[in-house]
Amino acid sequence: MTNLFAGFAPSLPAELVDVLIQTGRCRLERIVSTGQATSPNEWYDQDTNEWVALLRGSAGLRFEDSDAVVVMRPGDHLVIPAHRLHRVEWTDATEPTIWLALHY
Repeated sequence: MTNLFAGFAPSLPAELVDVLIQTGRCRLERIVSTGQATSPNEWYDQDTNEWVALLRGSAGLRFEDSDAVVVMRPGDHLVIPAHRLHRVEWTDATEPTIWLALHY
């Protein structure tokens, strides 16, 4: 058995991505962020849809087609359609931010 809230250092030089389950068309990841953000002027452009849930910490997401930052707190989740450009503006620097991301 593995615990989603354990198995990582409290401060990481880069985001930690653990693939929890992978099948032909789906991949479930645990992502741990400790203050990381997407590099300036970089946007994620994914070939698959992504459902993301925030379990611990907080984060701000920005979509290329909107000026607003979507603030995520524990329990929040959303779907990012394939090819919708997005970026992580910030993650909590005072505690680990733990995400679940389902790519499908």
